[in-house]
Amino acid sequence: MVELTTELQPLKKHPDTQTAILVIGGAEDKVHGKEILYNFWQRSGGVDSVIGIIPSASREPTVIGERYVSIFTEMGSKHVKVIDIRDRTQGEDPDYQEYIEECTGVFLTGGDQLRLCGLLADTPLMERLRQRVQLKELTLAGTSAGAAVMGHHMIAGGSSGESPNRSLVDMAIGLGIIPEVIVDQHFHNRNRMARLLSAIANYPERLGIGIDEDTCAVFQQDGTFKVIGKGTVMIIDARSMSYTNQAQVEPTEPFSLHNLKLHILSHSDRYHLRTHQTLPKI
Repeated sequence: MVELTTELQPLKKHPDTQTAILVIGGAEDKVHGKEILYNFWQRSGGVDSVIGIIPSASREPTVIGERYVSIFTEMGSKHVKVIDIRDRTQGEDPDYQEYIEECTGVFLTGGDQLRLCGLLADTPLMERLRQRVQLKELTLAGTSAGAAVMGHHMIAGGSSGESPNRSLVDMAIGLGIIPEVIVDQHFHNRNRMARLLSAIANYPERLGIGIDEDTCAVFQQDGTFKVIGKGTVMIIDARSMSYTNQAQVEPTEPFSLHNLKLHILSHSDRYHLRTHQTLPKI
């Protein structure tokens, strides 16, 4: 466990601070402008923030956890702790649960999304974290694997750069923070368009969201998300899909998808989840 020695004081959160869910495509800038990380820090309360880092997806949780501790401490946070869960029983740890109650921001690092879900899903800590996010009591961010777990259905793995086919994507159950979406990350950087299409063909009622590296979809309290960062966010809306032969072809054969809707959003673009409409820049 990594933590600062400063005694935790009652939070004095700025009244204008709005919590959000930040879904980050991975490889976010940690050196220069740090736009995405700074946005998370601000929405967590800035200098008054109490931040928990969950590096459970990583094979090197100590190293990656300490790196984020250093970043947010340099920004001005006085209370940053690594919630270093390496066994499911730690999801019942009273010290970790107590810290989650104090947190104004929680950050899920990258790594392996199956490992992350395997350690956190259905634990008391995760259930309380999800509840506090839904109550808009804290800001949650996830990068790379931490982004993949946001939906109820999760892309667990697969290949890149092929035509959509059933063998291209492996699906699993995520953490259900934003149940209506299926997220893919490192999107254009790793040529994952066909993989996301293959996933959405299985669950056309969900919204497919592909997020580039150093790019973030910021899900806000008004039912919209906006894009920040250097790349784009691609939205695949298959709710009006008129035809697919996915079930009739062999697993490795390309299949058809008719009448999909596609949006590509760049910095400051917004999208309304309830109306499924793009909105003007602000």
